[in-house]
Amino acid sequence: MLGWSVALFTTVRTAYDTFQLPRFDLGNMAQAVASTAHGRPLEVTLATGEQSLRLASHIDPILALLAPFWILAPTPLTLAAVQIAACALGALPVFWLARRHLGSETTAALLALVYLFYPWLAWTALEAFHPVTLAIPLFLYAIWFLDSERVWAFAPFAVLALLTGELMGIAIAGLGLWYWLARGHRRPGLVIAWAGMAWTAFAVKVLVPAFRGDASPFYDRFASVGGSPEGLIRTVFTDPGAIAAALFTLDDFAYIVWLAIPLAGAFLLSPGLAVIALPQLMVNTLADSSPTTDPRTHYIAAIVPFLVAASVFGLARLPSAHRLPAAGFLLALCSALSLLVGQWLAIAGVKSLGYQADLPDRHLAAMRSAVEVVPDGAPLSTTNRIGAHLSGRRYVYSVPILRRAEWVVLDTWDPRLVLDSTVDVWDPARLRVFQTRLEKSPEWVTAFEQDGVLVFRKVGR
Repeated sequence: MLGWSVALFTTVRTAYDTFQLPRFDLGNMAQAVASTAHGRPLEVTLATGEQSLRLASHIDPILALLAPFWILAPTPLTLAAVQIAACALGALPVFWLARRHLGSETTAALLALVYLFYPWLAWTALEAFHPVTLAIPLFLYAIWFLDSERVWAFAPFAVLALLTGELMGIAIAGLGLWYWLARGHRRPGLVIAWAGMAWTAFAVKVLVPAFRGDASPFYDRFASVGGSPEGLIRTVFTDPGAIAAALFTLDDFAYIVWLAIPLAGAFLLSPGLAVIALPQLMVNTLADSSPTTDPRTHYIAAIVPFLVAASVFGLARLPSAHRLPAAGFLLALCSALSLLVGQWLAIAGVKSLGYQADLPDRHLAAMRSAVEVVPDGAPLSTTNRIGAHLSGRRYVYSVPILRRAEWVVLDTWDPRLVLDSTVDVWDPARLRVFQTRLEKSPEWVTAFEQDGVLVFRKVGR
């Protein structure tokens, strides 16, 4: 686990130092945590320029619990380190479950390695930073404690998992039903299921509208199937063909195959636990947005832990003599796929990690110098790629928004303009217009210019 974590963190640190991790998403997560550390719980600057709470976009208040880590080490890399370490610790409940059900520490160790070498886990851990990724190890610990008949120990991990995202309650509800149907504990199972569904309903229908003043901005991703939970239900009855068309595409099929192949479908031997992944899988495949069906992204957070745990239970149904060879086969398969389509060749520098294109050293040097010019805490507006390095402050606007900005950091090589939480455009012309406006304005002076990176300071500041 330690070696896995060090390898991944070294990779993320290199990506951060070379400005491959932008403000969206790492920077706005860092702003929410930094704001909390400074007494403004989860306050962020939206892409549209308004000050709001992170909860206006996603209900992931677990970010607030990371404030002490920020106080100790105020850098976005702290969040990346927490995410990677948390994912690594998920290997422990996998080992414990396997040791209990397969009766062999050797087999259990192999399955813990299967978890760590599952090709998409490291990609997700490297995608710094998304609070929902923390749900992966939290769900595994929750499964372990339920399997151990320790409901009170299960509860804090379940609550923390709920705090990673508004939809995580559906998976908790699934765990409650599994605890009832597979373990025979009807009353606590139904209580867990009710609590999970109540959380998701409350988060989606009450909390997001209350903090945003409107419905979730992410409903647009489901426009083809109704555009809201109520719209989805209506579409099921009025136009089931639209649901089928959204679910049964070649991309969706490939997504499911890529998730299943590394585990050789072993989770199908324990369908009662594996089916808990189905609601999130359906959400991902129903969405019109292609990233939701990319197995390298954080959208697998409520899928992977159940497939892995179900694979452990599935192997326990094999004859004793076949369990160790089966675990070895899964490890070999995961390792091979990690080399072919996963992250380890990229970590070793053999191929690209898929971050933004590498920049020449002279441009990186200009970006680092520009970051140093801006005073700590000063309100600013910035282009996206450089923004993660400047987000630990109260006001961080996205170019071309100015509002309270006293400084502007402009990377002319980065014309990706983020218009709101779900829309961005590649618009070099608009960026040039904004640059010309600042250069001609008597309110702004150029404080730094090098290799296409400019820093403007408001007169009098």
